[in-house]
Amino acid sequence: MNLFTSIKILTILIMRKNALAFLLLTLFISCSSGNNYEMARIEYTSISKGNLYGAGNEGIVQQNMVITDQSSWNSLTVQMNSVNNVSENFSGIDIDFSKYKIIVIFDEVKPNGGHSIEVSIMSNSENIIVNITKFAPEGNATTVITQPYNIVKIPTSELSIIFE
Repeated sequence: MNLFTSIKILTILIMRKNALAFLLLTLFISCSSGNNYEMARIEYTSISKGNLYGAGNEGIVQQNMVITDQSSWNSLTVQMNSVNNVSENFSGIDIDFSKYKIIVIFDEVKPNGGHSIEVSIMSNSENIIVNITKFAPEGNATTVITQPYNIVKIPTSELSIIFE
């Protein structure tokens, strides 16, 4: 191997090393500047969690809702009570909408019992993320038609709410 070839190989290695160092530095800077995505748990208060037993006759489809006013809250409770009075078991139904929002999750109508919905709520600097976990019964379940729901209230915020 002559001197020219050795210098050429050495130059290529140095350039690759510098490129790798630049790439790693860029990656490090972009990761460390992502601190605005640190997640914090949002404390919430449960209003009600359970099942509707009207076999879908309440006319409520599978959906996720954010309620920010008394009129919408009243309409929802009337619709939920259209077959059975479920709101009589709600806790803290007098909501101060200047301080709180209501998060409502309805699952689809299920052909049997034992289904439920759990939520965990986190936030970062840009969003409130509502993580929804649905549970189904293992083994034999009751043959009653149900529609799981979960209703919680969270402090009012200007952040967008994302359901996952």
